Amino acid sequence: MALRHFGAAAALAVTVGFGASPAWAVTEIQWWHAMTGANNDVIVKLATDFNASQTDYKVIPTYKGNYPDTMNAGIAAFRAGSAPHIMQVFEVGTATMMAATGAVKPVYKLMAEAGEKFDPKIYLPAITGYYSTSKGEMLSFPFNSSSTIMWVNLDELKKANVEIPKTWPETFEAAKKLKAAGHDTCGFSGSWVTWVNLEQLSAWHNVPLASKANGLDGFDTVLEFNGPLQVKHLETLVELQKTKTYDYAGRTNTGEGRFTSGECPIYLTSSAFFGNVKAQAKFNFTAVPMPYYPDVKGAPQNSIIGGASLWVMGGKSADEYKGVAKFLTFLSDTDRQVYIHKASGYLPITKAAYAKAKEEGFYKDQPYLETPLIELTNKEPTDNSRGLRLGNMVQLRDVWSEEIEQALAGKKTAKQALDAAVERGNTMLRQFEKTAVK
Repeated sequence: MALRHFGAAAALAVTVGFGASPAWAVTEIQWWHAMTGANNDVIVKLATDFNASQTDYKVIPTYKGNYPDTMNAGIAAFRAGSAPHIMQVFEVGTATMMAATGAVKPVYKLMAEAGEKFDPKIYLPAITGYYSTSKGEMLSFPFNSSSTIMWVNLDELKKANVEIPKTWPETFEAAKKLKAAGHDTCGFSGSWVTWVNLEQLSAWHNVPLASKANGLDGFDTVLEFNGPLQVKHLETLVELQKTKTYDYAGRTNTGEGRFTSGECPIYLTSSAFFGNVKAQAKFNFTAVPMPYYPDVKGAPQNSIIGGASLWVMGGKSADEYKGVAKFLTFLSDTDRQVYIHKASGYLPITKAAYAKAKEEGFYKDQPYLETPLIELTNKEPTDNSRGLRLGNMVQLRDVWSEEIEQALAGKKTAKQALDAAVERGNTMLRQFEKTAVK
């Protein structure tokens, strides 16, 4: 059954296998990941430090390509009986992994069976909620998490005599003033158009993206993001696009250079953009929480995460699982989480690590690094803001982007575009549900 789930849920890649270690040798734990550059260095250090801390287990990290490549490689390896012990999977792959009954070992079960001390309450709820059941049972282990924030070119705002906006109406007015001050091609923009303008927008305002707690409570979820808030927001973007007060920058993050080059003085994208901003921006910058609509009761709520988590694969021995559990305990250490946070720019996953970073004054000179944490912990998550778990999420985002692009191009109204995105998306969700439910 698990093989059918995986085969239906994702494209397959070339299988890479590992031979079994001799019984007398140190038990090897294979960890497949998608991190490059400085973040790859962090992963290597974590594995090296764990291996040096004990003599029974050896974690071997292996880069397997980008997020989709890594997941596909793991799926193919599982089908061939040679899956890694740990696999890093981006957050939009959560439903695919969850549907693969037998192919994964839920983290809460792993830790209990291995006898490792494990309390889900020590982790930041806005992060763990994404990877947990409605009962709070953690299915995967949060690893690198980020959120949407608004990056601001302070020099350009100062020149245009514009205050940093807090609400969406203020953002629209600021963009108009910036355009009048010389930013002819872009008053403001953003990356990851559906993540920012549908997924995060809905959570930040405590309105549903889909039924069943955005899919967290069942694969029979139905999309609901064609409501008044989302339609109003897209209508405004469509209107501002006509004058390039808002200017579309693509479905992914390929347009982020428009901020670091100085072209777009206000830009919404991931907090993980920090490394590039720090290295490339030749101006004073900061990052602030996402704007909100002040007429929406209770807004802002809390943001939801991006990034990835660590999934433990099924079919391994008790000794191997004991080693994996010890490694996850190792990663949860407060000092280690502070190190990961400072070295990578990704968020600490435990409450204690966040508190320690604050106590050490880490955010005093770099307050923008705390912005995503402020968003994620702004309020206790609700069913609308715990996260989302939708099957075929990568393909869904393409469909939603396609419809948004139709509206921005003036080929459909905002309502028509979002209605079509919901209708087409629901068809895809029903197809996924057939493969995911026994």
